[in-house]
Amino acid sequence: MPASNSGPLLIADVPWLLYRSFFALPRSITDLQGRPVNALLGTVNTLLSFTDARLPARPPRGVAACMGAEQADYRVRLYPGYHAHRDQMPPELAEQWTKAPSLLESMGWTVSASEELEADDVMFSLARLEERCGGRALLITADRDLYGAVSERVAILEMRDGEPAEIGPAQVRERYGIGPELVSDFIALRGDPSDGLPGAPGVGAKTAAALLTAHGSLEAVLLAARAGGDGQAACAQMRPRIAAALRANEQLLRAFKEIATLQAIELERPLDRATDYAGGARRARELGMPRLAERLEKRLTA
Repeated sequence: MPASNSGPLLIADVPWLLYRSFFALPRSITDLQGRPVNALLGTVNTLLSFTDARLPARPPRGVAACMGAEQADYRVRLYPGYHAHRDQMPPELAEQWTKAPSLLESMGWTVSASEELEADDVMFSLARLEERCGGRALLITADRDLYGAVSERVAILEMRDGEPAEIGPAQVRERYGIGPELVSDFIALRGDPSDGLPGAPGVGAKTAAALLTAHGSLEAVLLAARAGGDGQAACAQMRPRIAAALRANEQLLRAFKEIATLQAIELERPLDRATDYAGGARRARELGMPRLAERLEKRLTA
């Protein structure tokens, strides 16, 4: 496919934004019927802060708002503890969740979703599609799994002191001591508390990175652990206690890696679309959010 000459595609983790906004903003932010709209307001405001930001490249060509299942069934089958620690979605958030797609679409943003897989998988798939088309993708998320999507054309986008900052391959290596291609191996060993994955007993972030640097992959680490079956360290990082823990949890660690590996699905590439402030304002009024509508309408004359 021909290279894209437009700006980057912003790919947003809508479930994370909704949850984050719901618990960060007061529930006294309500619609005209007194129902909370804090999650909707916070999600829109956050996305606007990124579309308005001075990005390092051209202005974004559009926003892809991604949604999906709370947890993919196959991941729960691999490890029943996956997401098991999470509380059920509060009813006040569930009501806003159902309204989010129409509000985000009214803003001129593309809503991409999957019923079977999670928003992370949708984001990963769009990022790889954008990469194949010669474009760039900037991911708005706090999920560690998506560090595995980072490449020369794909970065995580963060706000630091009101300014956007990209996390590319070099920054992933600085943070974790491994490259993006080993993120799922790293999560398997270190674990991911947000997903309920415990990792290997006694293996923290530094040990996980050291083992992967020394051996190159989770499978090679497990092979080295088996080689240390006589109680001798297989390498400087493979202490006998660590080797024993790895041997005792081999199959579980493989399951953790499979869970942390993002899945590619077939999706349509989002078109270049500017933010539609007028459409967003109309939908905000329909949802009983007049203050948001007024702010969006002011942008039309700014």
